[in-house]
Amino acid sequence: MESDGDRCSGGSCNPDVVREKRLFKSRLSESLVQLACSHHYCAFPLNRNELCIWNTATAQPLRLSGHHYSISALSFGSKINPLLVCSASRERVIVWNLDECTRKVQEGLTPRGIVIGTLLGMVLHVRFNPDDQQVAVCAGNQIYMLSAKNEAILAELDGHLAPVTAAEFCTWEKSMLISVSEDRTFKVWDYSTGQLIYQSGVLTAFPLLSLLIDEENKQIITGCAEGQLWIFSLISDHNYRCVAHINLKKKQEKFYNKVWKSGQEIGEGQNTSKVCKTNNMRPEGSVETSLPVLLIEHCDFLVCFHNEENISSALNTSYFWIGSSTGLLIINLANFELEAFLSYKDYSDLSIWFAGSCALTRKAVNGKVLCLITSMFEDMIAVLEVNLTALVRTQQRDFLLCGNEDSLSVIARYSLLTNSPLCKVLKKNMKEPSNKTLGVKSTVKDQPLVFHNKIKSSGYTAAPQMTMFSPNNLKKKEMSKGKTRCKRKNKEYPLESSPPIKCEKEIFVTCKPTPIRCIQYSGDGEMLACGLADKTVLILNSSLTDTCNVFSGHDGAVNSVGWSHDKKWLVSASEDRTLRVWSVCNNEPALILGKEKFHKTVRFAQFYFIDSFILLCCGAEFHLLSFHLDTTKDDLKRYKQRSLCKLVQKFPMASTMEITSLSAVNDFYSYIVLTAGSNRALEVFDLNAGCSIAVIPEVHARSVHQICQNKGSSFSTQQPEAYNLFMTTAAGDGIKLWDLRTLRCERRFEGHSSHCYPCGIAVSPCGRFIASGSDDKCAYIYEMRSSTFLHKLGGHKESVINVTFSPSSPQFFRPVSAGPADDTHPSPVPTQGSPCRFLLQGLHLLCPVLPAVVQEDQLCQSTG
Repeated sequence: MESDGDRCSGGSCNPDVVREKRLFKSRLSESLVQLACSHHYCAFPLNRNELCIWNTATAQPLRLSGHHYSISALSFGSKINPLLVCSASRERVIVWNLDECTRKVQEGLTPRGIVIGTLLGMVLHVRFNPDDQQVAVCAGNQIYMLSAKNEAILAELDGHLAPVTAAEFCTWEKSMLISVSEDRTFKVWDYSTGQLIYQSGVLTAFPLLSLLIDEENKQIITGCAEGQLWIFSLISDHNYRCVAHINLKKKQEKFYNKVWKSGQEIGEGQNTSKVCKTNNMRPEGSVETSLPVLLIEHCDFLVCFHNEENISSALNTSYFWIGSSTGLLIINLANFELEAFLSYKDYSDLSIWFAGSCALTRKAVNGKVLCLITSMFEDMIAVLEVNLTALVRTQQRDFLLCGNEDSLSVIARYSLLTNSPLCKVLKKNMKEPSNKTLGVKSTVKDQPLVFHNKIKSSGYTAAPQMTMFSPNNLKKKEMSKGKTRCKRKNKEYPLESSPPIKCEKEIFVTCKPTPIRCIQYSGDGEMLACGLADKTVLILNSSLTDTCNVFSGHDGAVNSVGWSHDKKWLVSASEDRTLRVWSVCNNEPALILGKEKFHKTVRFAQFYFIDSFILLCCGAEFHLLSFHLDTTKDDLKRYKQRSLCKLVQKFPMASTMEITSLSAVNDFYSYIVLTAGSNRALEVFDLNAGCSIAVIPEVHARSVHQICQNKGSSFSTQQPEAYNLFMTTAAGDGIKLWDLRTLRCERRFEGHSSHCYPCGIAVSPCGRFIASGSDDKCAYIYEMRSSTFLHKLGGHKESVINVTFSPSSPQFFRPVSAGPADDTHPSPVPTQGSPCRFLLQGLHLLCPVLPAVVQEDQLCQSTG
């Protein structure tokens, strides 16, 4: 029995989001059955043993008889011509040719299918292989490989300890089949030989119910009966590592809170139950339900928003559906976040509020997908039409409108305000900027940084250009003045080069075990500064063949080092609550700020606004300092400091005990300063306005220990929008890629281990690669557009906690834990009293192993 017409007519049902296209009623419940959708066909059991194929194009059902027992599993073939469907029950497995069946019905004949298996037991899942020549039948604890053309068992896969609930074929690996079971494990098979390739451990306390193979990212996604998702890598050298573990309940609660706080979709006319539900507050008498993962399917999210100018971040991103008993969820596979949620209960005109089974069409037609669900408690089957575009629009309106003109930008686009903290100091030393858009400064006057009236205006009247960092202009400017010369042979950083993966050199920076707390390249790539736990700062040349200078004077471990834009000065902060500015050509500090200036340890310090200011964080606030450096000495007052420093303004971070990380751009004019606190939040400050302009709560599960911006270099040129990207990392929570314009996490990078130490990260000057340290004695390199790592670089004996890229050539340094245990370099021991007890003693210099320029497909093939 079936109902006629569409059922959406009023009430709280929004026809722009979901519409009930057809409702079928059966004599028996069809819950907990594998349903199937393909193109414009939906397949489901009706009246227990009757197969019903509903064609959405003609709105006519095709009923096929051939089973005597209840149909428990259905699946469509991969090919369209002919389109096959397999139905399975306890007593037989049948393959139907829909074209032949339709023709026979039109001729008044009874259609018949091909019986390919009999008496296999209770079948929970069936699946065609990619060429539709074989069918995997999951019956009990076994998987039977059957021929799709005749009754023949080609192989039996036996190894699971409980009923097999799902199986999928790997399309890029011949004869590979992956299965999940109620025994809470997944297995990888070679079904042509019946050999077990890999067996996972027990993942959860609940049965695994669903499985999906993501061909684009070469991953498998599996879900259990308690709303947990696991993603594993299928790349050959990754050994089926776990990429991510997602708790759907927590994601749902976080999504509800975000929608409620932003005021989206909590408007007039909603009933109390919906408001409570959206606010993560259940009304009195409601029951908390579980979130079983009944279905995992690809989502055509990209197609729906391909023509939207504001949805730039949706490109190059995979999405997938999660079908549960209470509704449908859309998960972003790049950042593992919930993008939208459709709750059946929110729409009163839907006949089914709790689903026992679910199926979805993979491809969207005009932005709409078909969803087939069966009722968990009643004898009903419903065909729903979900408008994906409308669903996401209603719940992610803040995301859709993020591309307006008022969005944030790292590159300064407006002139300084008259009351800006930056203008208070600069207005006497700079020409008044015009109202034109501010550009990025590509060159600076190569002279000591002093505030004379002769200093030129620094590019405020220049409009943003694609060549914001022009290496040719930079070299001509510097070489014509006879100043610092770049010794690099290459004029530009090779944007298409492979990442550095070959170890070129390894050195020991000290004769005894000493942690390296921080490292940073100079802007020309000629020098490398290392801050050590033994209170010193080392300056090395880029080839690691000579120590250019050693700065000593701090009374505590050095927390951070930062180069000036003109490469002549170095600022360092220490545990001794002091800050020092050093001249590269002099062993004595040019400026010392003592303990009387800071009530807590200075965790981070850097030059800012093209060497116009110094930024430092101390406690729950960061300071903006103006300074004047003078290294001349008076013989009568030789110990008197001639350099000056003045506090411009303090900026407190809200609701935090301590700022754990700070980042700002110094290579071009930018008003944006990013801070992260012990409250796990990230706050964005606009120093032109002199205030906080945005807060992102719960950035990571733990406090962020590093913010890494995509700053480029003087030797590379990127799109202006690329500089709005930045990364954050926290112990045990991977790396997140953020876009300042949307304030959204656009991608997550998992794979390295960072549970014991705060492992550092770095982005390459070309903006294509991210390097990360790791607890497992390796360094990892990720490609910006992929969540899985490209290279795993071993050879270390202890944890790698710092990495940095050379700004001028494809090289990066990674401080390593320890060298050989001999008389010259004894084995390191943990240092006591240090807040970061990582063991480091040496440096590794890495260079590319591939040619300087390679194609992207060649780069992917060379991963290891």
